[in-house]
Amino acid sequence: MTWQVWLAFLGASIAISVSPGAGAIQSMATGLTHGVRRGSWSVLGLQLGLLTQLVLVAVGLGAAIASSILAFQVVKWIGVAYLIYLAIHQWRSASQDLRERLGTAADRGRPALVARGFLVNTTNPKGLVFLIAVLPQFVVPTAPLLPQYLAIGVTMVCVDAVVMSLYTGGAARLLAWLHTPRQQTALNRVFSGLFATAAVVLSLVRRGVVA
Repeated sequence: MTWQVWLAFLGASIAISVSPGAGAIQSMATGLTHGVRRGSWSVLGLQLGLLTQLVLVAVGLGAAIASSILAFQVVKWIGVAYLIYLAIHQWRSASQDLRERLGTAADRGRPALVARGFLVNTTNPKGLVFLIAVLPQFVVPTAPLLPQYLAIGVTMVCVDAVVMSLYTGGAARLLAWLHTPRQQTALNRVFSGLFATAAVVLSLVRRGVVA
């Protein structure tokens, strides 16, 4: 991969990560309810999910899933169900002061936050289809593939980790302006609506034609 191609891919990676999606919603919701430090575990889970999708695309399984009606529908509706679950969970979040909750949160929630981020990304077939459509434009088929996919993976993960961390930190800063449990509950319900919206959007995704 030449520097020119890598810079073009870097720009594409930034655009992909910054664009709002389930991962951004997850990062902001986690930053709001768990703070920046614990929210970083959710960001880790998102990156593990992204890496999983990249590996699937690299070995050709991503194309198989995208081209199989049954496999695509199964992954899609698992993703829809999980986003709906997150919407319900966010809606039912306790209305206690979130800043107090940040101070008493237990470290045992880390694996759950990693798993939550991982599932958000891996159950999104839209991401698989997008990667299948975009990655071939930056891969030289006549050159060794492993170094190219390693460069692509490291670039995407680093960019997405930074962007999702910024989303997490930005949401955590909102607590400075939320002085009552009522305000915090209202914001929790906004994020619940965003998760529900993401579920609806994902349910409308149709299997594209994969070359």
